[in-house]
Amino acid sequence: MSGDSAPINLTNHFLIAMPGLEDAIFSKSVVYVCEHTARGALGLVINKPADLKMAALFGKVDLPLKRQDLTDTPVFQGGPVQIERGFVLHESVFPADDQPEQALYASTMAIPGGLEMTTSKDVLEALSSGSGPRRVLVSLGYSAWGEGQLETELGENSWLTVDADQTVIFDTPVEERYDKALALLGLQAWMISSQVGHA
Repeated sequence: MSGDSAPINLTNHFLIAMPGLEDAIFSKSVVYVCEHTARGALGLVINKPADLKMAALFGKVDLPLKRQDLTDTPVFQGGPVQIERGFVLHESVFPADDQPEQALYASTMAIPGGLEMTTSKDVLEALSSGSGPRRVLVSLGYSAWGEGQLETELGENSWLTVDADQTVIFDTPVEERYDKALALLGLQAWMISSQVGHA
């Protein structure tokens, strides 16, 4: 592979940690990439629950939680950056017809593929009142890579990549997400021993 190959864009992809990646947060992790540009990448780990349920998180921000379907849902450790801040990954919420150009929440990043990531408190307020996006994953903190950093890690066989599948994020039990993400590549964990790439 030459150094002048076309830039890769892994937005709306999963990064699946290879066994050799032993970092505390990223070991056996699946990261959903929300944005990947020449400046770097930003994503959320979707399979590392924190010791916090949604009901407790809402209690911390002084909001009731009227969405019974979310009460016992775990909050996730999205990554090592800004771990005191909430990041809400959710399916796209289409605004009212009278404001077609305006996002529903104050601070939302639209991700190609039909998901959005919102960092403003208004999405929590919507969930609190019993409405808001139907499918959500809330994380504290996010994962970030500087310019060229993710590409370097890919070159070092730290990650496998595959197009993201929303059912892995929202419909798959947490403990099965790593294996389900691997299965998108037709792989099983035993096939990618830590010796892969070291022939």
